[in-house]
Amino acid sequence: MSSPRRPMRYVWNLLGFIALGLGIIGIPLPVLPTTPFVLLAAYFFAKGSPRYHAWLRNHKTFGKMVRDWEEHGSIPPRAKLLATVMIAIAISFPLWITRDKVPVEARWATAILAGIGWIFVITRPSGPSDHKTKELDSE
Repeated sequence: MSSPRRPMRYVWNLLGFIALGLGIIGIPLPVLPTTPFVLLAAYFFAKGSPRYHAWLRNHKTFGKMVRDWEEHGSIPPRAKLLATVMIAIAISFPLWITRDKVPVEARWATAILAGIGWIFVITRPSGPSDHKTKELDSE
């Protein structure tokens, strides 16, 4: 391995562990999503360490989610539902609960960005079978 690449491996792995840590912290915290951070960790590990990437792909809790995303770009229906609920809860604070303290521009930005994120999540395939069906439909 060339020497310039070697220091970047440490950066990618550090970012991977930070993302994974945030994902794990997000398990009990409703405002911090687990799935995006675990998928981000998989991306970083794929760049930094085949060993850590393989470990995460085969992990008892996170492995299926990572494999489904990497192989099919899919998000399970349960994760979509949870994301929808969490997005609704997260945007309720600036839009309704603390609306007097949040400028109208910030409320609009919150609604638009949350809507974009929500549309992205719900338009992903729900699993490998959805992905295969879409491929067959496009042929």
